[in-house]
Amino acid sequence: MPSPTDTRRGLRRIIGGGPERVPVPRRLVSAVLSVLVAMVAIAAVVLAATSSTPAGVSGRNTAIPSSRPAAAKSSEPVVPLLGGNANDGGKPMAVPIASASAAASIKSARVAPLRGLRQPDLLVVAPFSLSGQILATVARLPAVTGAEPIEAAKIKINGVYTAVLGVNPSTFRGYAARAMATSGALWQGVANGGVAVSYTMGTLDRLSLGGTVTAAGRTQQRLPVVAFGTVGIGGVDAVVSDATARSLGVPAANAIIISASPADVTSPADVTSLADVTSLAARIAKILPSGAGVEPLVTLAAGTSAGAGAAPSEADGAGMTAAQLTTALSAAESRKGLPYVWGAAGPTSFDCSGLVQWSFAKAGVSMPRVAADQARTGPAVPVSQLKPGDLLFYHTDPTDPGYISHVAIYLGNGWMIQAPQPGLSVQVVPADFGSQFAGAIRVDPRLAAEVAAGLA
Repeated sequence: MPSPTDTRRGLRRIIGGGPERVPVPRRLVSAVLSVLVAMVAIAAVVLAATSSTPAGVSGRNTAIPSSRPAAAKSSEPVVPLLGGNANDGGKPMAVPIASASAAASIKSARVAPLRGLRQPDLLVVAPFSLSGQILATVARLPAVTGAEPIEAAKIKINGVYTAVLGVNPSTFRGYAARAMATSGALWQGVANGGVAVSYTMGTLDRLSLGGTVTAAGRTQQRLPVVAFGTVGIGGVDAVVSDATARSLGVPAANAIIISASPADVTSPADVTSLADVTSLAARIAKILPSGAGVEPLVTLAAGTSAGAGAAPSEADGAGMTAAQLTTALSAAESRKGLPYVWGAAGPTSFDCSGLVQWSFAKAGVSMPRVAADQARTGPAVPVSQLKPGDLLFYHTDPTDPGYISHVAIYLGNGWMIQAPQPGLSVQVVPADFGSQFAGAIRVDPRLAAEVAAGLA
């Protein structure tokens, strides 16, 4: 897992407009989820105050307009299909639920009511079942306030590898984002054999609520889509019951979700610090069997205002070479006009994070696959200090206003390049620093490689 120093270099952010789970900063969560199972690897625009360009970058064959964009009269959604400001009023949209008749594939016992919310702080995962003794030992550690056995893997859904959790709906729901946690119908649908996909996946992959998807593991099954709800754990786009996960070939209880924060925290002082979480992770690692790993699910929050903060210094060891930046930016610009496809990572179609991963790979920089994990690949950068090649992140999921669900590449001079949504192509547009803006980072190739390797 990344060292404490590396982890501190992750994106630091504040949720604009208010809380989602509790009135404290939500943590950006990201997990190691790839597991090999049987034959399947289940494994209002504010422009930057400067437009400085690193040496070598200005010589690329650029697609940036020669003039800076005009200030927008109103703040439009970064991803129009996902709707307006996800942070409007600080309150999430209700999770869309399929009708009961469409959602049920089996009849399960009634899901227990929600008994409070928990902050997911760490994830233990292994390519094999973890024993009850390991779970009990972890749960007894003094700093642990909750430990829940789950299944975690990458499974093909409609042909695209998707990070999936298998859970006991009655006991896991408190670890989910508030809008999802409080939806009894969602969890009953999951218990009945359905799949809840993230709002982003459901919308941008144009899935039919109440329809079915094909999940392919050791077996292949048609699963009813019972809800569009975002669990709030970085990169996780689907949740099924533990029984369904096991029937697909995921090892039973191969993961543990851990909270080190008090239940239903009500103030920032109650949230366990990143240093404490990292220290706890080190203690847990010592008791895990070979092949199992543990990762903190958090990074700290910091401001994203246009003038606040300082850019990372050379002493931080962050940043790409001029040659790497030129190559990555030229690669991204060369994809302008190609179509958006959910789950695509090039070379002829892309989703938002796929465009980032493909472009940076052309420069020899290994990036993780999803936006929430890409946000962990370098130090935070204030808007006033942005440079070409920095990554811009956005809260675009109205069911989880604190979740990072979109990424774009800053090109300089007030412009960015992005793969926005189905029906639109890779495009160069004015850089958006409105209410959906979550923050920016400057990619550190070494840290990016570590994050990507941990998720491979």
